[in-house]
Amino acid sequence: MTADGPTADGPTAGESAAGDAEVISRVDGPVGRLILNRPKAINALTHEMVLAMTEALDAWATDDRIGCVVVTGAGDRGLCAGGDIRSIYRDARSGGTGSVDFWADEYRLNSFIARYPKPYVALMDGLVMGGGVGVSAHGSVRVVTERSRIAMPETGIGFVPDVGGTWLLSRIPGRIGIHAALTAGTFSGRDAIAGGLADHLVPAARLPELLDSLVAGTPPADAVAALVEPASAAPAGDAQPADGRVWIDACYAADTVEEILERLRGHGDPEAAATAQVIAAKSPTALKVTLAALRRAAGLPDLDAALVQEFRVSTACLRSPDLAEGIRAQIIDKDRTPHWSPATLVDVDAAAVERFFAVPAHGDLDLGLDRSHRTVTR
Repeated sequence: MTADGPTADGPTAGESAAGDAEVISRVDGPVGRLILNRPKAINALTHEMVLAMTEALDAWATDDRIGCVVVTGAGDRGLCAGGDIRSIYRDARSGGTGSVDFWADEYRLNSFIARYPKPYVALMDGLVMGGGVGVSAHGSVRVVTERSRIAMPETGIGFVPDVGGTWLLSRIPGRIGIHAALTAGTFSGRDAIAGGLADHLVPAARLPELLDSLVAGTPPADAVAALVEPASAAPAGDAQPADGRVWIDACYAADTVEEILERLRGHGDPEAAATAQVIAAKSPTALKVTLAALRRAAGLPDLDAALVQEFRVSTACLRSPDLAEGIRAQIIDKDRTPHWSPATLVDVDAAAVERFFAVPAHGDLDLGLDRSHRTVTR
């Protein structure tokens, strides 16, 4: 999707008249449009973008002109590639706290989206990763295409799935969510629908038609239904066992990451053995904390509880050496050779994992759920 210019309705809350605004918000007929506008960065989220989205959504929640909200990404590469990793890297290296403030506002936005009082239509075309999942997969109308590639790749940079990712992944049937989290695997559009991360598959070429229908006043459910294709029309990704990989449930039923790797290596399926190699290259600390986070999230009562838990984990990750090192290896120097600390799974004991779930020194996340219009409609 590409960013469009302003309409006759003029700027709305959170919109700048400048064409280089990182979030373009405007009203098209009965539709509140949010366009993530950093195409060179595949619309990766900054703190300012999170605040702009929140401001616009808050204003539109009680605006009688607005029948639904539609979220898209500028450019043709994807909705959103995640958060501003370089800013997090600077904080992790310097001991700064800007990332903590960013996460707090981002997770509040995720919670707000999940309980938004009007249809929230997310067009998850192209790449949707990390924070991009947070601003789309909690919406009430989640549209993917044959181009969609959806992932929570945090273990590859010494981090742990957040933005409600542990809540979503822990509720995918079977143990596919654990597989996706530990491997940083991707979901196709079809896989995302099967896993409960999305609702409808619409061909990418027909997304402008969908937008036109919504602007014309067609209810979102009807507009999507007129264009939807069977989910089987999309190619498979590498996170879902579309080809019947029965080894996933058997191997990931093990209690620990070490046992999961042992089962994968001993299963006999070449793909299982290859998966063990992928997992073994990730941060040992991030792997163990991720497995614990997903299993704890499976027993939590709601998304908000998962976001509070994720805030604890993310805050702890900021002070873990693996986050800065993972970003350095993958994003900054791009040598793809991170030096994890500790370097082995056996050196990450239960007490070390437990520390990631402690209440931060500055307190737990306050989701600010005191606004009467923030009611769940899904």
